[in-house]
Amino acid sequence: MTNADFWRGRRVFLTGHTGFKGGWLSLWLSAMDAKVYGYALAPPSTPSLFETGRIAETLEADTIGDIRDCEALQSAMRQAEPQIVIHMAAQPIVRLSYAEPVETYATNVMGTVHVLEAVRGMESVAAVINVTSDKCYENRELQRAYREDDPMGGHDPYSSSKGCAELVAQCYQRSYFGQGVSLASVRAGNVIGGGDWAADRIIPDFFRALDAGEAMTIRSPDAVRPWQHVLEPLSGYLLLAEKLFRHGSVLSGGWNFGPEDGDTWTARQIVDYLTRDGGLVRTANSAQPHEANTLKLDSGKARRQLGWAPRWTIEKALDMTRQWYQAWRNSEDMHRVTLAQIEAYAGNGDG
Repeated sequence: MTNADFWRGRRVFLTGHTGFKGGWLSLWLSAMDAKVYGYALAPPSTPSLFETGRIAETLEADTIGDIRDCEALQSAMRQAEPQIVIHMAAQPIVRLSYAEPVETYATNVMGTVHVLEAVRGMESVAAVINVTSDKCYENRELQRAYREDDPMGGHDPYSSSKGCAELVAQCYQRSYFGQGVSLASVRAGNVIGGGDWAADRIIPDFFRALDAGEAMTIRSPDAVRPWQHVLEPLSGYLLLAEKLFRHGSVLSGGWNFGPEDGDTWTARQIVDYLTRDGGLVRTANSAQPHEANTLKLDSGKARRQLGWAPRWTIEKALDMTRQWYQAWRNSEDMHRVTLAQIEAYAGNGDG
Protein backbone atom coordinates (compact mmCIF):
# COMPACT_ATOMS: atom_id res chain seq x y z
CA MET A 1 0.00 0.00 0.00
CA THR A 2 2.91 2.37 0.67
CA ASN A 3 4.76 3.72 -2.36
CA ALA A 4 8.41 4.16 -1.39
CA ASP A 5 9.22 5.82 -4.73
CA PHE A 6 6.79 8.64 -3.98
CA TRP A 7 8.47 9.44 -0.67
CA ARG A 8 12.05 9.39 -1.95
CA GLY A 9 13.42 12.93 -1.54
CA ARG A 10 10.03 14.26 -0.36
CA ARG A 11 10.31 17.04 2.24
CA VAL A 12 8.10 16.21 5.24
CA PHE A 13 7.52 18.37 8.31
CA LEU A 14 6.49 16.06 11.17
CA THR A 15 5.30 17.34 14.53
CA GLY A 16 5.50 14.93 17.44
CA HIS A 17 8.45 13.02 16.00
CA THR A 18 9.83 12.23 19.47
CA GLY A 19 6.66 10.40 20.54
CA PHE A 20 5.67 6.77 20.13
CA LYS A 21 3.74 7.01 16.84
CA GLY A 22 5.97 9.82 15.61
CA GLY A 23 9.08 7.75 16.21
CA TRP A 24 7.80 4.83 14.16
CA LEU A 25 6.70 7.17 11.36
CA SER A 26 10.05 9.01 11.37
CA LEU A 27 11.93 5.76 10.87
CA TRP A 28 9.56 4.57 8.16
CA LEU A 29 9.79 7.82 6.22
CA SER A 30 13.58 7.92 6.57
CA ALA A 31 13.82 4.30 5.42
CA MET A 32 12.08 5.42 2.20
CA ASP A 33 14.63 8.25 1.84
CA ALA A 34 12.20 11.04 2.67
CA LYS A 35 13.69 14.21 4.13
CA VAL A 36 12.10 14.44 7.57
CA TYR A 37 12.09 17.66 9.61
CA GLY A 38 10.93 16.94 13.15
CA TYR A 39 9.40 19.43 15.59
CA ALA A 40 8.38 18.27 19.06
CA LEU A 41 8.98 18.42 22.76
CA ALA A 42 11.78 16.29 24.20
CA PRO A 43 11.00 12.54 24.32
CA PRO A 44 8.07 11.99 26.68
CA SER A 45 9.55 9.10 28.66
CA THR A 46 12.77 7.45 29.75
CA PRO A 47 13.47 5.15 28.03
CA SER A 48 11.87 6.19 24.76
CA LEU A 49 11.64 4.86 21.22
CA PHE A 50 13.24 8.08 20.01
CA GLU A 51 16.43 7.35 21.95
CA THR A 52 16.55 3.54 21.79
CA GLY A 53 15.80 3.62 18.06
CA ARG A 54 18.43 6.34 17.39
CA ILE A 55 15.83 8.27 15.41
CA ALA A 56 17.63 11.62 15.54
CA GLU A 57 20.33 10.17 13.29
CA THR A 58 17.81 9.69 10.47
CA LEU A 59 16.39 13.25 10.42
CA GLU A 60 17.20 16.31 8.37
CA ALA A 61 16.31 18.41 11.43
CA ASP A 62 15.49 17.49 15.02
CA THR A 63 13.93 20.61 16.49
CA ILE A 64 12.88 20.50 20.13
CA GLY A 65 10.00 22.93 20.33
CA ASP A 66 6.45 23.40 21.55
CA ILE A 67 3.49 23.66 19.16
CA ARG A 68 1.99 26.15 21.62
CA ASP A 69 4.81 28.50 20.53
CA CYS A 70 3.41 29.75 17.26
CA GLU A 71 6.42 31.89 16.30
CA ALA A 72 8.97 29.13 16.88
CA LEU A 73 6.82 26.65 14.96
CA GLN A 74 6.46 28.99 12.00
CA SER A 75 10.20 29.58 11.94
CA ALA A 76 10.96 25.86 11.91
CA MET A 77 8.48 25.22 9.12
CA ARG A 78 9.85 28.06 7.01
CA GLN A 79 13.33 26.60 7.29
CA ALA A 80 12.09 23.15 6.25
CA GLU A 81 10.01 24.36 3.25
CA PRO A 82 8.02 21.10 3.37
CA GLN A 83 5.82 19.66 0.67
CA ILE A 84 3.84 17.57 3.15
CA VAL A 85 3.01 18.31 6.80
CA ILE A 86 1.99 15.54 9.21
CA HIS A 87 0.75 16.88 12.53
CA MET A 88 1.00 14.30 15.32
CA ALA A 89 2.11 16.35 18.34
CA ALA A 90 -0.48 16.15 21.13
CA GLN A 91 -1.25 15.57 24.77
CA PRO A 92 -2.39 11.96 24.17
CA ILE A 93 -3.50 10.59 27.56
CA VAL A 94 -7.15 10.59 28.62
CA ARG A 95 -6.49 10.31 32.36
CA LEU A 96 -3.89 13.10 32.28
CA SER A 97 -6.41 15.38 30.59
CA TYR A 98 -8.56 15.26 33.73
CA ALA A 99 -5.61 16.54 35.78
CA GLU A 100 -4.38 19.05 33.18
CA PRO A 101 -7.35 20.25 31.11
CA VAL A 102 -5.91 23.69 30.26
CA GLU A 103 -2.65 22.20 28.97
CA THR A 104 -4.60 19.56 27.04
CA TYR A 105 -6.76 22.13 25.23
CA ALA A 106 -3.80 24.46 24.67
CA THR A 107 -1.81 21.67 23.03
CA ASN A 108 -4.50 19.77 21.16
CA VAL A 109 -6.65 22.67 20.01
CA MET A 110 -4.47 25.78 19.83
CA GLY A 111 -1.49 23.65 18.84
CA THR A 112 -3.47 22.52 15.81
CA VAL A 113 -4.40 26.13 15.06
CA HIS A 114 -0.72 27.06 15.18
CA VAL A 115 0.30 24.25 12.82
CA LEU A 116 -2.39 25.13 10.28
CA GLU A 117 -1.60 28.83 10.59
CA ALA A 118 2.05 28.03 9.85
CA VAL A 119 0.94 26.03 6.80
CA ARG A 120 -1.16 29.01 5.65
CA GLY A 121 2.03 30.99 5.21
CA MET A 122 3.86 28.29 3.24
CA GLU A 123 3.68 28.12 -0.55
CA SER A 124 5.59 24.84 -0.62
CA VAL A 125 2.96 22.77 1.25
CA ALA A 126 0.57 20.74 -0.91
CA ALA A 127 -0.87 18.25 1.61
CA VAL A 128 -1.51 18.13 5.36
CA ILE A 129 -2.37 15.12 7.54
CA ASN A 130 -3.91 16.19 10.85
CA VAL A 131 -3.82 13.28 13.33
CA THR A 132 -6.61 13.33 15.90
CA SER A 133 -8.13 10.28 17.61
CA ASP A 134 -10.85 7.67 17.57
CA LYS A 135 -12.13 9.43 20.68
CA CYS A 136 -13.07 12.58 18.75
CA TYR A 137 -16.59 11.22 18.23
CA GLU A 138 -19.48 11.91 20.60
CA ASN A 139 -19.48 8.50 22.27
CA ARG A 140 -23.00 7.24 22.84
CA GLU A 141 -21.88 3.70 23.73
CA LEU A 142 -23.15 2.45 20.39
CA GLN A 143 -22.47 -1.16 19.47
CA ARG A 144 -21.85 -0.19 15.86
CA ALA A 145 -18.59 1.34 14.72
CA TYR A 146 -18.33 5.12 14.37
CA ARG A 147 -18.27 6.56 10.85
CA GLU A 148 -16.68 9.75 9.58
CA ASP A 149 -20.01 11.58 9.44
CA ASP A 150 -20.87 10.92 13.08
CA PRO A 151 -20.88 14.05 15.30
CA MET A 152 -17.81 15.21 17.18
CA GLY A 153 -17.88 15.38 20.97
CA GLY A 154 -16.19 14.08 24.09
CA HIS A 155 -16.95 13.49 27.76
CA ASP A 156 -13.38 13.99 29.02
CA PRO A 157 -11.08 16.93 28.16
CA TYR A 158 -8.88 14.79 25.90
CA SER A 159 -11.74 13.52 23.74
CA SER A 160 -13.36 16.95 23.65
CA SER A 161 -10.08 18.56 22.60
CA LYS A 162 -9.74 16.13 19.72
CA GLY A 163 -13.28 16.87 18.58
CA CYS A 164 -12.39 20.57 18.69
CA ALA A 165 -9.23 19.93 16.65
CA GLU A 166 -11.38 18.27 13.98
CA LEU A 167 -13.55 21.38 13.75
CA VAL A 168 -10.46 23.58 13.52
CA ALA A 169 -9.13 21.51 10.61
CA GLN A 170 -12.49 21.66 8.83
CA CYS A 171 -12.59 25.44 9.24
CA TYR A 172 -9.07 25.96 7.84
CA GLN A 173 -9.78 23.76 4.83
CA ARG A 174 -12.95 25.67 4.02
CA SER A 175 -11.78 29.18 4.90
CA TYR A 176 -8.16 29.30 3.80
CA PHE A 177 -6.83 26.37 1.83
CA GLY A 178 -9.39 25.79 -0.92
CA GLN A 179 -7.61 24.15 -3.83
CA GLY A 180 -4.13 25.20 -2.73
CA VAL A 181 -3.59 22.85 0.22
CA SER A 182 -5.28 19.47 0.68
CA LEU A 183 -6.03 18.77 4.35
CA ALA A 184 -7.31 15.53 5.88
CA SER A 185 -7.91 14.55 9.51
CA VAL A 186 -7.19 10.95 10.45
CA ARG A 187 -8.64 8.95 13.34
CA ALA A 188 -7.00 5.72 14.44
CA GLY A 189 -7.66 3.09 17.06
CA ASN A 190 -5.70 2.35 20.22
CA VAL A 191 -2.24 1.74 18.82
CA ILE A 192 0.19 -0.78 20.30
CA GLY A 193 3.75 -1.73 19.48
CA GLY A 194 7.30 -1.71 20.74
CA GLY A 195 8.83 1.41 22.20
CA ASP A 196 5.82 2.77 24.07
CA TRP A 197 6.65 3.64 27.69
CA ALA A 198 3.82 6.11 28.32
CA ALA A 199 1.88 6.03 31.58
CA ASP A 200 -1.68 4.70 31.73
CA ARG A 201 -1.48 2.62 28.57
CA ILE A 202 -2.17 -1.08 28.66
CA ILE A 203 0.92 -2.39 26.85
CA PRO A 204 3.62 -0.36 28.66
CA ASP A 205 1.76 -0.89 31.95
CA PHE A 206 1.91 -4.65 31.37
CA PHE A 207 5.61 -4.79 30.52
CA ARG A 208 6.56 -2.45 33.35
CA ALA A 209 4.76 -4.71 35.82
CA LEU A 210 6.31 -7.81 34.26
CA ASP A 211 9.84 -6.41 34.52
CA ALA A 212 9.22 -5.38 38.14
CA GLY A 213 7.79 -8.78 39.04
CA GLU A 214 4.53 -7.14 40.10
CA ALA A 215 0.89 -7.60 39.21
CA MET A 216 -0.48 -5.28 36.56
CA THR A 217 -3.60 -3.35 37.54
CA ILE A 218 -6.23 -3.32 34.80
CA ARG A 219 -8.65 -0.42 35.22
CA SER A 220 -11.52 -1.28 32.85
CA PRO A 221 -11.28 -4.96 31.90
CA ASP A 222 -14.48 -5.01 29.84
CA ALA A 223 -13.72 -1.87 27.80
CA VAL A 224 -13.79 -2.55 24.06
CA ARG A 225 -11.24 -0.69 21.93
CA PRO A 226 -10.08 -0.81 18.29
CA TRP A 227 -6.61 -2.12 19.18
CA GLN A 228 -4.15 -2.24 16.27
CA HIS A 229 -0.41 -2.26 15.68
CA VAL A 230 1.01 1.23 15.27
CA LEU A 231 2.08 0.47 11.70
CA GLU A 232 -1.53 -0.06 10.60
CA PRO A 233 -2.75 3.54 10.86
CA LEU A 234 0.65 4.89 9.83
CA SER A 235 0.33 3.01 6.55
CA GLY A 236 -3.03 4.70 6.09
CA TYR A 237 -1.60 8.14 6.81
CA LEU A 238 1.16 7.61 4.25
CA LEU A 239 -1.22 6.33 1.61
CA LEU A 240 -3.65 9.19 2.16
CA ALA A 241 -0.88 11.81 2.13
CA GLU A 242 0.33 10.54 -1.24
CA LYS A 243 -3.16 10.61 -2.73
CA LEU A 244 -3.83 14.09 -1.30
CA PHE A 245 -0.60 15.30 -2.87
CA ARG A 246 -1.44 13.75 -6.25
CA HIS A 247 -5.19 14.35 -6.45
CA GLY A 248 -5.84 17.46 -4.37
CA SER A 249 -8.62 18.43 -2.03
CA VAL A 250 -11.14 15.94 -3.41
CA LEU A 251 -9.86 13.63 -0.63
CA SER A 252 -9.90 16.25 2.12
CA GLY A 253 -11.97 15.58 5.23
CA GLY A 254 -12.06 12.91 7.91
CA TRP A 255 -10.77 9.34 7.61
CA ASN A 256 -10.90 6.35 9.96
CA PHE A 257 -8.13 3.75 10.09
CA GLY A 258 -9.11 0.91 12.42
CA PRO A 259 -9.06 -2.89 12.66
CA GLU A 260 -11.59 -5.27 11.18
CA ASP A 261 -14.83 -5.18 13.13
CA GLY A 262 -14.38 -8.76 14.33
CA ASP A 263 -10.86 -7.98 15.55
CA THR A 264 -11.83 -5.60 18.37
CA TRP A 265 -11.01 -6.98 21.82
CA THR A 266 -11.67 -6.03 25.41
CA ALA A 267 -8.82 -4.92 27.64
CA ARG A 268 -9.16 -8.22 29.50
CA GLN A 269 -8.64 -10.20 26.28
CA ILE A 270 -5.48 -8.20 25.52
CA VAL A 271 -4.01 -8.92 28.94
CA ASP A 272 -5.08 -12.58 28.88
CA TYR A 273 -3.21 -13.03 25.60
CA LEU A 274 -0.07 -11.37 26.96
CA THR A 275 -0.08 -13.36 30.22
CA ARG A 276 -0.04 -16.75 28.51
CA ASP A 277 3.72 -16.83 29.09
CA GLY A 278 3.66 -15.25 32.54
CA GLY A 279 2.59 -12.12 34.35
CA LEU A 280 0.06 -11.30 37.04
CA VAL A 281 -3.04 -9.16 36.73
CA ARG A 282 -5.42 -7.58 39.19
CA THR A 283 -8.50 -5.43 38.64
CA ALA A 284 -8.63 -1.90 40.05
CA ASN A 285 -11.06 -1.71 42.97
CA SER A 286 -11.21 2.08 43.26
CA ALA A 287 -13.37 4.56 41.33
CA GLN A 288 -11.89 5.52 37.97
CA PRO A 289 -12.39 8.67 35.85
CA HIS A 290 -15.00 8.24 33.14
CA GLU A 291 -13.82 6.61 29.92
CA ALA A 292 -15.96 5.20 27.13
CA ASN A 293 -16.75 1.52 27.49
CA THR A 294 -17.26 0.64 23.83
CA LEU A 295 -15.41 2.26 20.94
CA LYS A 296 -15.14 0.90 17.40
CA LEU A 297 -14.18 2.51 14.09
CA ASP A 298 -15.74 1.92 10.68
CA SER A 299 -12.92 2.10 8.12
CA GLY A 300 -15.11 1.35 5.12
CA LYS A 301 -14.36 4.72 3.51
CA ALA A 302 -10.61 4.05 3.52
CA ARG A 303 -11.15 0.57 2.11
CA ARG A 304 -13.39 1.80 -0.71
CA GLN A 305 -11.64 4.99 -1.70
CA LEU A 306 -7.98 4.31 -0.83
CA GLY A 307 -7.73 0.54 -1.06
CA TRP A 308 -6.42 0.49 2.51
CA ALA A 309 -6.97 -2.47 4.82
CA PRO A 310 -5.30 -3.70 8.03
CA ARG A 311 -2.63 -6.36 7.50
CA TRP A 312 -1.99 -7.76 10.99
CA THR A 313 -4.55 -9.34 13.29
CA ILE A 314 -4.56 -8.34 16.94
CA GLU A 315 -2.74 -11.58 17.77
CA LYS A 316 -0.04 -10.72 15.25
CA ALA A 317 0.21 -7.17 16.60
CA LEU A 318 0.67 -8.46 20.15
CA ASP A 319 3.25 -11.03 19.04
CA MET A 320 5.31 -8.37 17.25
CA THR A 321 5.05 -6.10 20.27
CA ARG A 322 6.24 -8.85 22.59
CA GLN A 323 9.16 -9.61 20.24
CA TRP A 324 10.20 -5.93 20.25
CA TYR A 325 10.29 -5.68 24.04
CA GLN A 326 12.15 -8.98 24.31
CA ALA A 327 14.79 -7.68 21.90
CA TRP A 328 15.11 -4.53 23.99
CA ARG A 329 15.60 -6.59 27.16
CA ASN A 330 18.32 -8.51 25.32
CA SER A 331 20.12 -5.22 24.51
CA GLU A 332 19.76 -5.70 20.76
CA ASP A 333 20.14 -2.87 18.25
CA MET A 334 16.64 -1.41 18.46
CA HIS A 335 17.15 0.78 15.42
CA ARG A 336 17.63 -2.36 13.35
CA VAL A 337 14.87 -4.28 15.15
CA THR A 338 12.34 -1.50 14.55
CA LEU A 339 13.30 -1.14 10.89
CA ALA A 340 13.00 -4.91 10.47
CA GLN A 341 9.43 -4.84 11.77
CA ILE A 342 8.61 -1.97 9.42
CA GLU A 343 10.08 -3.94 6.52
CA ALA A 344 8.12 -7.03 7.52
CA TYR A 345 4.89 -5.05 7.56
CA ALA A 346 5.53 -3.04 4.41
CA GLY A 347 6.80 -6.05 2.48
CA ASN A 348 4.42 -8.99 2.62
CA GLY A 349 2.85 -8.36 6.01
CA ASP A 350 4.57 -11.35 7.63
CA GLY A 351 7.00 -11.04 10.51
